[in-house]
Amino acid sequence: MDNSVVAVSVKGVMPTSNGCAVFLGSDAKTFVIYMDRAIGEAIQRAVNGEQAERPMTHNLMITLLDGLGAEVERVVINDVKEGTFFARLIVSMENELGHKIVEVDARPSDSIVLALTSEKPLYVAQQVLDSVDDMTEILAKILKEGD
Repeated sequence: MDNSVVAVSVKGVMPTSNGCAVFLGSDAKTFVIYMDRAIGEAIQRAVNGEQAERPMTHNLMITLLDGLGAEVERVVINDVKEGTFFARLIVSMENELGHKIVEVDARPSDSIVLALTSEKPLYVAQQVLDSVDDMTEILAKILKEGD
């Protein structure tokens, strides 16, 4: 099994009739993950460097991790099954007992906003990137029409 990963970034966030489409991509390929509107808007705010008026769940999570002496190290979108994406949130913690790294199963939507908010890298497994449709041209067309 190939364990290689590719760094990706948020290329765009678009509202849809059922929520938001978040476009993620590398230089080679762009793909889309659909999610509910609230988390899509949180991702857009994080991309823009904006804060919500009140703390959201991801802000609480960052504060909680910080209080425990832990931090997000990276996020890996590691699988896709029947159009549903899966992610691993990698968290590190250092205390008097030593250094510990924990991988947590998490929704990609939550993981993306945590990575952006904590300014940590976002990756996708190569096998996931290989299996999804390339949306690069579609995103370019949407962005061009929006100008």
